[in-house]
Amino acid sequence: MQFGYFTLSVNHYENNPRTANQFVADIIDEAVYAEAVGLNSAWIGEHHFSTLGVLSCPELALATVAARTRRLRLAPAVTVLPLHHPIRVAELWASLDLLSGGRVDFAAGRGYDRREYQPFGVSFEDNQAIFAEGMEIVRRLWTADGPIAHHGRHYRFDAVAITPRPVQRPIPTYIASFSQPSIELAARLGCHLIVAPFAAAMTYGGLREVRELYNETCARHGRPPGRMMCSYFIHFADNAAQEAAARARQIRYYKECVIAAFPGDPRTAPPSYRYFVGMVERLRNVRPQDLSDNSVLLGGAAQITAALKTVEAAGFDEVILYFNVGLKPHAQVRDEMARFAAEIAPAFACG
Repeated sequence: MQFGYFTLSVNHYENNPRTANQFVADIIDEAVYAEAVGLNSAWIGEHHFSTLGVLSCPELALATVAARTRRLRLAPAVTVLPLHHPIRVAELWASLDLLSGGRVDFAAGRGYDRREYQPFGVSFEDNQAIFAEGMEIVRRLWTADGPIAHHGRHYRFDAVAITPRPVQRPIPTYIASFSQPSIELAARLGCHLIVAPFAAAMTYGGLREVRELYNETCARHGRPPGRMMCSYFIHFADNAAQEAAARARQIRYYKECVIAAFPGDPRTAPPSYRYFVGMVERLRNVRPQDLSDNSVLLGGAAQITAALKTVEAAGFDEVILYFNVGLKPHAQVRDEMARFAAEIAPAFACG
């Protein structure tokens, strides 16, 4: 099992002295450091208007990282595809694949924050259909040998071919999944899958169950199963005081950042987001002692290793690690990245 660096660039905390510009600089440094300590990949999220994260252009951040690294895989976490025209998305990531020497892993999703949709004039209620159509277009543009035409419900064009072409044909593509329709789309298009463990536990029962559902769905569509990845928050803690501080840091992230972004009102949540209502209710009531390894890796090296062994046993190929959550200082993030690479990654075959 391999490991990567992951961030949503969340900076939406009360009384926060850290500027967005400083945090972006920290993230670039951490992503470059990921290669130095031996991690496989860097996954940087897309968010807009500081409603949650402060990095609106992960492709530009990753282009900067690409210029300062040689082997690190580069990926969005994730591109909120309905907010962009799929032709432009195909062009941007094909260009980064070329400039990086074929190191892009592309990941896309619908997002979950209505506030990011409104200024762009995109329908939050209809984003599932917009997303599915956009994904088909992006994939076709990357693999076609000549111009293609598309006449769909949301996008219409004739005789389009992108330049430059990606080095990888096709670029490895992941769909972010919180629900069964996303798994269905990934299987139908032949895409890999990336999931959040806490959502997997709430919706399906656990990571193993998600893997089994994905495999079954791929078989139904006549596709071989692809790679499966998941993301985890991570905090090292070697004594009671450090553990209490880490749990408080994680709770602060949920309370001050996530709850306002997730669709939590059953009266206004579109049908395709109703499952979020239960998640929000749990997060509103979560206590420090409730945090478990279905979403957070917390403790010493032995404890974190044991939790990751269950992920490996569930059939997952890579785990991306959210080190810089909850206003964790940049120096501490780098220390924990180095510690993970030295004390935990060697316990895994591809660490």
